[in-house]
Amino acid sequence: MSEPGMSDLGPPVDWQGGEVDCAGCACSDLLEQQRCRVGHACVNDRYAKRIDRFFSWNPERAKDYLTHPYFEVRAVAAKYVDVFHLPQLILDPDETVRWSAAVRLPPKHLLTLVNDPHREVRIRVAARLDPHELDAMIHDPDYYVRQVVARRIPENLLTLMMQDEDPVVRCTVASRIGDTWLPAMAKDGDAAVRREAAKRMKAWQLVLLLDDPDWRVRYEVASRAERSHLGRLADDEDELVRGVARLRLGKSAGDILKLVTPKPALQAF
Repeated sequence: MSEPGMSDLGPPVDWQGGEVDCAGCACSDLLEQQRCRVGHACVNDRYAKRIDRFFSWNPERAKDYLTHPYFEVRAVAAKYVDVFHLPQLILDPDETVRWSAAVRLPPKHLLTLVNDPHREVRIRVAARLDPHELDAMIHDPDYYVRQVVARRIPENLLTLMMQDEDPVVRCTVASRIGDTWLPAMAKDGDAAVRREAAKRMKAWQLVLLLDDPDWRVRYEVASRAERSHLGRLADDEDELVRGVARLRLGKSAGDILKLVTPKPALQAF
């Protein structure tokens, strides 16, 4: 009978495509103890799911497979081996193995991987590294790594990322940076960043964005700015901006009903 959920994996073959041979396996003693099974839980199988099941049944064997020639075996073993053996995988030639190790490495070893050549490894490092050590990654070449850094770096270091080349990263910075810096971010060249800054600015500060070229930024201003600054927006070219400005200014219901149906796309960039 095939294993549940594994029928799509096909017949058991080893990582080189040959037949799985229990007789010559170093773990043959586990077969009699029902701690491994061909086609279900086997360290010699090609498929990671079967390898993973083997190590979940026999985690104490993981340390014996950290130099196995098949990268899937090493990567899965890294999930189960004790943390004292993980540092030896930092220099593994395969990024899948390094990624698997980075998920569990003791923090003091993560700095070794901040310049890893593979983005997936660096993403895991950025997600686990002590926030006060993330300044080493603020100029990472990958935008998503920098975004993770911007989410976790101490607030006082976010000023170092205000000019990041990617607007998604700058949006993350604007969502966390200290209030003092928000007016500067309200001058950003990307409307998404300006809108993120506008969401957090004080009502009196929003006067800086009354003439913003993007209607979504002006809508945020019209929704939150002090009423004394809304006169200009009551005649805004955009109906949604006009509508919220007039509503807050106490314009008549007739004025509001004259507005056309709102745009369907007041949504995040």
